[in-house]
Amino acid sequence: MKLIDLANKPEWFLKINPEGKVPLIKLDDKWIADSDVITQSLEEKYPDPPLATPPEKASVGSKIFSTFISFLKSKDPSDGTEQALLNELTSFNDHIKEHGPFVNGKEVSAVDLALGPKLYHLEIALGHYKKWSVPDSLPYMKSYMKRIFSMDSFIKTRAQPEDVIAGWRPKVMG
Repeated sequence: MKLIDLANKPEWFLKINPEGKVPLIKLDDKWIADSDVITQSLEEKYPDPPLATPPEKASVGSKIFSTFISFLKSKDPSDGTEQALLNELTSFNDHIKEHGPFVNGKEVSAVDLALGPKLYHLEIALGHYKKWSVPDSLPYMKSYMKRIFSMDSFIKTRAQPEDVIAGWRPKVMG
C-alpha cells in the first residue's frame, strides 16, 4: 500500500490515474479508482461470498461522511454541523440495533466495506482536531465501529492514524 500526498500528487500516480482519485487498486492489469467502483469490481471478480447490499439498505449511513466533513471543517460551534452528524449517527445506530450487527444483517456487505474506512477517518480526525468521539449514548454505532475496525482485512489495509491526521490537516487548518 502506498499513501499519496493529495496536495502534491506524484507524476507516476497521475499517469495511471489522471483524475487523481483515491483509493486506487490494480485488478487484472487495470487501475480502478473510487471505493464504490472498487467494491463493485471486486464483487464481480469474486462473487462468493456475495457482498451486494440490497437496494433498500444501500443508502444506510450514506450521509455520515458528508456530515462528518462539515463538522470537522466547522469553526462555529453553533452552526448545527455537530447536531447534523449526531442525527446521522443516531439513525445508523437505530438501524444496526434493529437489523445488525452489520447493515444487511449477520453478514458483512459492500456498504459496510465502504463505510468502515470513512468511520475510521471520522474517529481519528474528530478525536484529534475536535477532541470529539461517538457518544456512549450510541452503543450500537460504537460496537459496529469496533467490529469493522477489528476485521483482519480492515487492519491490513487501514491508514495509520498519523497519516489520517495529516491528510485532513489542510481541510481543517485552511
